Amino acid sequence: MHLGNYLGAIKQWIAFQDSNECVFCIVDLHAITTPYDPKELQKNILATTAVYLAAGINPEKSIIFVQSKVEEHAELAWLLGTITPMGELSRMTQFKEKSKQHRDYINAGLFNYPVLMASDILLYKALGVPVGKDQEQHVELTRTIAKKFNQKFGKVFDEPKSILPKAGAKIMSLTNPKRKMSKSDEPKSYISLFDEPEVIKKKIMSATTDSGKDIKYNITKKPGVSNLLTIYSLLTDRSVEDIERDFVKKSYADFKKSLSEVVINYLEPFRRKQKELLTRDIYVQEMLAKGAARAKILAETTMKEIREKMGLI
Repeated sequence: MHLGNYLGAIKQWIAFQDSNECVFCIVDLHAITTPYDPKELQKNILATTAVYLAAGINPEKSIIFVQSKVEEHAELAWLLGTITPMGELSRMTQFKEKSKQHRDYINAGLFNYPVLMASDILLYKALGVPVGKDQEQHVELTRTIAKKFNQKFGKVFDEPKSILPKAGAKIMSLTNPKRKMSKSDEPKSYISLFDEPEVIKKKIMSATTDSGKDIKYNITKKPGVSNLLTIYSLLTDRSVEDIERDFVKKSYADFKKSLSEVVINYLEPFRRKQKELLTRDIYVQEMLAKGAARAKILAETTMKEIREKMGLI
């Protein structure tokens, strides 16, 4: 998990727990659509869970579980696949991007990824899906699939809406501010939530900036500085304009040094909690098992209704 994931999606998840019934899914079935090491998968699942918990997901308030432990996700994905037009899937931006990145690993699972995501959402009859900008297209497809199902078989689903953050829905790469921050790129292009302080400082100090000296937000003319200002603003809850005033007549180096300190201090509790959780595998596994049991009750209820509507019962 990197800072773009956190600011684009995870940060807003935390706030929703206080006033909503939330379901969080560790999506291992999605993960295997791109190259991975089977020997590392279980370790990665526990590490991802530690990220969510360290970031503030509360298993007492929300349901958190591993996707493959609730078989209804895969079953519903198959059923929804029978009403999803291939044309809709072929225009998905993420499929095109992933296909370019992994030319020797283009598979049907990657193509059908949005259908599985739709099943993740619709299985719990979600009304809202907090996502980053890059996943908005998938939620729109989910709405289309829900509408199509309701028209063909009878009303089961509401049409869920994307919930985008007011700012920071798309954090850009540190090395190429015209591209989204992604862990698929070189390590210096993104900040991991658990990077050590010296690593964070090195990445920010070497981040791509722009011509000129002024520290001003202008996404067209100064995409590099604008991206760094967005990160600064979101982590300090200060307006971009306020931050700009702090750095009038100061250098990019001054600004980056200050931003490094902001990021390091903000992420310190994450690093501390993650280190603690990684020594408590049994606790994390038991918590995930309880979450799966709670999720399965909801999933089975929805699937019974779906099977009846589709004539499978």
